[in-house]
Amino acid sequence: MTTLTGGDPQTQAAIEAATSVLAGRRIAVLTGAGVSTDSGIPDYRGQGAPARTPMTVEQFLASDSARRRYWVGSHLGWNAFAAAAPNAGHRALAALEERGLLTGVVTQNVDGLHVRAGNRRVVELHGTMRRVFCAHCGQVFDRRDLAARVEEENPWIRVPERIALGPDGDVLPESTDGFRIPVCTVCAGMLKPDVVFFGEYIPAEKFREAEQLVLTSQALLIAGSSLVVNSGIRLLERARRRRMPVVIVNRGSTRADARATVKIDGGTSEVLGVLAEALPALSS
Repeated sequence: MTTLTGGDPQTQAAIEAATSVLAGRRIAVLTGAGVSTDSGIPDYRGQGAPARTPMTVEQFLASDSARRRYWVGSHLGWNAFAAAAPNAGHRALAALEERGLLTGVVTQNVDGLHVRAGNRRVVELHGTMRRVFCAHCGQVFDRRDLAARVEEENPWIRVPERIALGPDGDVLPESTDGFRIPVCTVCAGMLKPDVVFFGEYIPAEKFREAEQLVLTSQALLIAGSSLVVNSGIRLLERARRRRMPVVIVNRGSTRADARATVKIDGGTSEVLGVLAEALPALSS
């Protein structure tokens, strides 16, 4: 059995228990922000996370000043957010899928790091920062192209070398004065990032895709999520109704610790790496 470097006996025992219940089963994975913190992207609720008040969809849609604040902050953080690289946790999940042990990954993250790590079946439950779309005509734009246009239309903007990146890749701007909000180049309509804002519903077809991935699996592994968002709890309950074992890996408590078959209190990069090495191949 591979051991966790520097891990305490309780954590090691939990890892061994998780390996036992996951072995021989095809696993669905649900990930949250805690999986990406080691890539330099902070989360909202993890231990030591700074207090942040996320913008709601109502604020974004109703106010020019809110949209101006969003696009300035998002642009200032875009280069650092886009440059974030998959960490050991992402790579461990990609390796497990490559070996045929995972049915796929459902993620609450919008950073695209699971795709970049090599996972082929990824359900991006809350969307992706890689795309922007027009709320009026539906035209879709690559975020890299939009970033270039923002700089062209706002040549005075200077992205600082060192920035305090927020959980969704934004930065708290000192000022938004004079910023030209980007609009659709087809119809001049309102542009919105292809992500689910706070207060916005996950598209029904996207949740059904995630649900189907869980229901066609034999175990559920939840990594780096405090499970405060209801979509995560709903997927966990789908697994429990099927009497599937549920393993939670998270540093600190979650909303569903009491409902897990095994809870591992530890960092996802280290623990997922150990699980990837310890889990045996599926028998044919």
